[in-house]
This record gives sequence, C-alpha cells and structure tokens, in this order.
Amino acid sequence: MLQPIAVDPNALGVALADAQYIAIGFRQINNEPASNKLVPDEITTPEFTFPANVNLIKKLEKTFEINISDELAFFSATGKAGEIFEIPVAAQGFNADRILLVGVGDESNLAIRQAGAALGRKGRGKALTIASLCVENYLQLKSFAISVQLGAYIWTLKTGTSQEIPLFLFATDKPEVINSASAIADAIYRTRDLVHTPSNIKTPLWVADEAVKIAADTGLEIKVLAGKDLAEFGGLRAVGNSSPNPGPRFVEITYHPRGKKKSAGILPHVVIVGKGITFDTGGVSLKRPYDIMAPMKTDMAGSAAALGAISALPYFQPQVQVTVLMMLAENALSGTSQRPSDVITHYGGKTVEVLDTDAEGRLVLADGLAYAEKNLNPDYLIDIATLTGAATLGLGRQHAAMFTRDEKVAKSFFEAGERSGDRVWHMPLVDDYQQALESPIADLSHVSSKKKFSAGTITAALFLEQFVGDHTWIHFDIAGVARSESDSGENPKGGTGFGVRLLIEWLTSLS
Repeated sequence: MLQPIAVDPNALGVALADAQYIAIGFRQINNEPASNKLVPDEITTPEFTFPANVNLIKKLEKTFEINISDELAFFSATGKAGEIFEIPVAAQGFNADRILLVGVGDESNLAIRQAGAALGRKGRGKALTIASLCVENYLQLKSFAISVQLGAYIWTLKTGTSQEIPLFLFATDKPEVINSASAIADAIYRTRDLVHTPSNIKTPLWVADEAVKIAADTGLEIKVLAGKDLAEFGGLRAVGNSSPNPGPRFVEITYHPRGKKKSAGILPHVVIVGKGITFDTGGVSLKRPYDIMAPMKTDMAGSAAALGAISALPYFQPQVQVTVLMMLAENALSGTSQRPSDVITHYGGKTVEVLDTDAEGRLVLADGLAYAEKNLNPDYLIDIATLTGAATLGLGRQHAAMFTRDEKVAKSFFEAGERSGDRVWHMPLVDDYQQALESPIADLSHVSSKKKFSAGTITAALFLEQFVGDHTWIHFDIAGVARSESDSGENPKGGTGFGVRLLIEWLTSLS
C-alpha cells in the first residue's frame, strides 16, 4: 500500500527540493465556446489560474526560469480535469526534472477526483517522489489524495523484481486530512486485493482467513462458522455445497467504538450483509456464453467492500455499532450442486423454490438478512452485492442501484455517494411485481416463475425484502460498478472497490 505524506507548508521547501516531480494544478478561466463570443473570429489569449499555493508557484517559476501560463498556452491546454503536461526543468538544489501541470477542470468533486487519478497514474509502478501543489481546500484535498492513491493501484502476481512504489507528498497544515484519505484508500486497496485474487486461491476458507487477519490487525471482533454450524443456513449450504472442499463459510465481524462495548446497546446498530461468491459458474444453470464466466472471480465484491469498510472504522471511530456478515460460497458445477426445482429452507424457516441456480447470490444473502433480523436487532439492515446484470443494463457503470422504502435514508445515501464518489441511484420497489415470486410448492420462488416483467433488479430486491422483517433496509446492487472493463481513471481493469467509500462516508456521518 502507498503511504502518502502530509507536508507542512512551512517545511515545503525541503520536500520540493527532494521530489523528482512537482505537480501543479491549473484551471483555464476563459474557455468559453466560440459560439458565445461577441466577435466570433477574435483571438482570445487563454488565462489560467492556480487553485493552490500561488505564492510558492511564483517562486518556482523564478527558480526554474519558466512562465507556467506561457507553457500552458504553448500546449493549447484546456484545463480539462485530468489533463497533464510535462515541463522539463532543472535548478541547483532541486532533484526535480519535471513539473507536471495538472488540469482540475471546474474544481467540482468529480473533476478533482479525475485530476487526482491522473496524477496517481503518472507515478504508478515507479519509484518516484511526487510533490503535489494541486489543491488546497481541505475537502478537495481529501478527495484528491484518495484518488491519487486509487490511480496508482497495481495488483499483480508476476514474478521477478518487486513492484516499485511511488511516494506522494501533499502540502497541507492539516495532516489529518491526508491520514483520513490514506485510511480510506488502504481500505479500498484491501478490497481490491481480495477481488483481484484468482479463485483457485480465493476459496471461501481463504477469504475467511484473510478476514481473520484483517480483524486482528485492526482490532475488530470476528466469528467464523463452517460445517455443522451452518445447519440452519439453507441458502448458503445449497450454493456452497457445490464445492464441498472447503465448503461455505459465514463470517461475522463486529466494530464497537473504543470504550463503548458495554454501552453498545444505546448506539445505532448497522448490519451490512455482503454477497461473497468466490467464483460463479452458474451451477447447473451454467453461464452462457462461457466468456462471461471469466470475470466471476469478482462475484464476492460485496463481501469484500463490507470487509474493507469495517476495517477502516477503528481509525475513524464513528459512534455506531457495525456488524458485517460475509456470506462466502463458491457456485460450482458438480455432483453436489443444487438443481433447478429444488426447495430449500432458509435461516428462519422460509422455504424457497430454486428455478435458476445462476441466481445464487440472493439465496446466500437471504440467510444473512434473516440471521440479522432474528439475532442482531439492527437499526439499519444493509446488503451489498453484485446481484443482477439488469442493474448494469439500467444504470451502466457509474451508479449502483439502491433500493429502500425509507426516503430519508435514501437521500442520505445519495448525498454520501455524491460526496464520496461511489454514486447511487434510488430505484423503485414495485409491489405489483410481487406476484413474480409466487411458487406453487414453496413460500417463494427466488426468480420470476410466472410472468416476465423484464425487471430483474427489482424482483431480486423484492425477494430479499421478504427476509428483513420490519427493519429499515437498504439494498445495493453493485453489479455494474464493482467491476471495470478498462484500466482507466481511478479504476484498474477488474475490481474497483466500489462501496467502501460510500459506506465509510455514510457511517461516519450517521454518528
């Protein structure tokens, strides 16, 4: 993991002298379209502004004998977020041989994150020290520093020389801003590492063992159930027994604020249930075409995000009690796989007719939700899962689908998503579609058995709602946002770590 450093502005001179690259943020302030000009053919000299450390930037211009505005005009810079230009420089007493001019766009939260990710990618995989003079505002700096680290992320199992790691320096008189950004980025790194690990390594047992290590490192309580202890978890066993060696695991992780364990009952209690399918073949209802099976090592991204989020809470110390339930199983094709037409009994006693073994995520989540409803008395019951392809079709790869009947909670999560960058969109729970879950032989069918509503994300949410009782419930379908199809911006190709920022932001604001 990266270890960025906050540098007090009073000591910034020494840090700049040691850095190989110095990054300076800029914005163009007169980039109106030609159609808006009074005289269309008039030539406008571009003007640029620098959002941070203006006086220091002037000193650097003098030291390196450059005019940054002239350089930007030469490059025809637009100031678009993430735009980067390199200027070779040299001066006595400085190690720097490059100044990086980084466009910050309109300085919105999205633009700041795009700029940060672009700078992170400049240092990715290189043993460089990069000093940033890009943003100064504390909220912007936190977002920027998180995105720098996300842009620099690499996961690989290549042999040979070890991966080089850049060092980023951020000028601020509040080191806690960078420390907070690092705590969030570290949690996302943990999540991404879990998601990227191949499934021949990443069995349910392996994920549970990793959770035990993370809990030990961060001071969290943890309990792991397996084998006969899962007798009541009909959905988890039905899916996970398709791969009996090592078989499914149920992991319960608990956070209490420091010194508040005995009085935890007076604090809001949030339970987060994460889907943890370590590989999904589809089971007997085998995935077709087969090329869509290759990314299915990421089908445990919900559990990974929940684990990543709770791992950061001991640092932030929100005044809430949080329990994470990781429902870990592999959905394999074998002689012990469940079959279409099977009827299973979930935790709490509800019976469910299985019609499609490739809709396994809702089966393991149902057990987790029912367990929480019966045993944990949550004030907020959340589940997070790569659940339906329909979520990707409906919202693309920029928003997760959010379902809840509590408008106030929906608004709070929407706002947390906008602040953090993990954006969500409130979707409807259409009661007219309840009939899709009717079964002639069980309490429920877990997929549409009668009418085709073409609303797979909604009917999946309606199924899960049957297991939450009267608790305030929020369901996140992250199928579209948990995986990236390209290596760009904040995200590598593969697991994104979506949900970690959202959950941390919401949990810390809740307290």
